[in-house]
Amino acid sequence: MSDRLAQIYSEITTHPMNAALQDKGYVPVYTASSQARIVIVGQAPGRKAQDSITPWNDASGEALRRWLGVDRETFYNPDIFSLIPMDFYYPGKAPHGDLPPRKDFAPTWHPRLLAEMPHVELIILVGAYSQKYYLDRRAKRTLTETVHDYASYLPEFFPVVHPSPLNFRWRARNKWFELEVIPALEKVVQTILDK
Repeated sequence: MSDRLAQIYSEITTHPMNAALQDKGYVPVYTASSQARIVIVGQAPGRKAQDSITPWNDASGEALRRWLGVDRETFYNPDIFSLIPMDFYYPGKAPHGDLPPRKDFAPTWHPRLLAEMPHVELIILVGAYSQKYYLDRRAKRTLTETVHDYASYLPEFFPVVHPSPLNFRWRARNKWFELEVIPALEKVVQTILDK
């Protein structure tokens, strides 16, 4: 980690916005490198990811790695993939899944982190929260429409649905995702990795 990225990490851990989470013993869960070529922006770490201090360290991460066509070693190499969710702390449980990321977190920290990653060629937007933030008015009316129109956001962004097992009904209703979008995602990622 570069000196600037280390400084940002230190600021995140001591910032008043995160004090209550620090009191729980939580630390920020993300990876960042000045050499990264692909950034993955998810929602927020789940309980398992927070406990292990490892992003995407759960069933969703296994599915995401399959979609990308990469193994764990490649996925967790920060000089290839930087993993910066919309919030770096586990938000707690909701009736269905986890609570959403805090709205003010990404605007505070993402621009500073991305400014330290000059080699990024692609930002993969996983789920509605990251798509609404990064695509803003370019996002379609629904997540389904945004993901279906993924090609219009290339080469900068690639929007996908969250790989959570809870999304099995969505994937069952939208067969085109597995048939068209996942192969396209793997191809784009492999092209960058082959450089």
